[in-house]
Amino acid sequence: MTSIATLGSHCALQVLKGAKDEGFKTILVCEKRRERLYKRFQFIDEYVLVDSFKEVMEQRCANILKENNAIIIPHGTLIAQMDSSEIESIKTPIFGNKWILRWESDRNMKEKLMVESKLKIPQSLPGPEHIKGLTIAKRHGAAGGKGYFLATNQEDYIKKRDKLVRDGIIRGDQDLYLQEYALGVSAYLQYFYSELSGELEFFGVDRRYESDIDGLGRIPAQEQIDVDLIPSFNVVGNSPLVLRESLLEDVYAMGERFVDAAKRLVAPGMPGPFCLEGVYDENGKFTAFEFSARIVAGTNLYVDGSPYSSLLYNEPMSMGRRIAREVKNAESKNSISKIVT
Repeated sequence: MTSIATLGSHCALQVLKGAKDEGFKTILVCEKRRERLYKRFQFIDEYVLVDSFKEVMEQRCANILKENNAIIIPHGTLIAQMDSSEIESIKTPIFGNKWILRWESDRNMKEKLMVESKLKIPQSLPGPEHIKGLTIAKRHGAAGGKGYFLATNQEDYIKKRDKLVRDGIIRGDQDLYLQEYALGVSAYLQYFYSELSGELEFFGVDRRYESDIDGLGRIPAQEQIDVDLIPSFNVVGNSPLVLRESLLEDVYAMGERFVDAAKRLVAPGMPGPFCLEGVYDENGKFTAFEFSARIVAGTNLYVDGSPYSSLLYNEPMSMGRRIAREVKNAESKNSISKIVT
């Protein structure tokens, strides 16, 4: 019998609760310092205690996971803690396409896949000397917004970059990707693509609460000017959002184009959960500035299902449970190879 495993962070509780609801044995690769937290939850069957998540690459962890016929569910912490080569070297089967995580982690590859998907995206800039208006500097990989900053010209960029270098958050220009700042209402569109059925499911929408850029909005403009601070975009939580129904046709079309493009550029494509991240303008048009090629933390809002998953399923269906349901369906059809790499 297959077991479901994941790293103890990000959305591990949702993933393992969903797996237990589908009847799987659950395994948590858990940093020793977090064991006390996760021991509170009875749906976790077994713990693989580590000092660092990178130990999942080592033979001891690999043996335990192999003995349990485990499948690892990847999430943002895996990408944040390991580089692409390390992830690709993991011997335990990973749900979805581990090769596409390299495309998520590299901003230039990410942009190529989004262009191939025919998504409307902000203009990227080759260097700070090209900054002519409001621009956002982003770190590569899944940084959760930490180290991102806004700049309006090259001088402004250099000042903020140098402070982040001094603070040890970035090394320099090589860590940053420059993109025109897209104005609008932020929306993070959550999808699940089933390789077994060939169907795309729209699962939910969230917004992110980012400290302390969101907190600055509560300070009057005059006082903001006097604050000597580089605002952080570090994500501290998520809030739910429901879209106007007239927007849903385009939501599905964008997701389908992304799935098709992923199949062309990075086999075997985009099986499982993913997220298109961007903003809606005053005309209801979506500009995508990111994608995540795995489950996102915003799905933690919907442990009992979202307004959209409720339209697809007559039972509570979190993204974690939907992943486990796909594993169960693949197992019954002897098709596990279609959903793991």
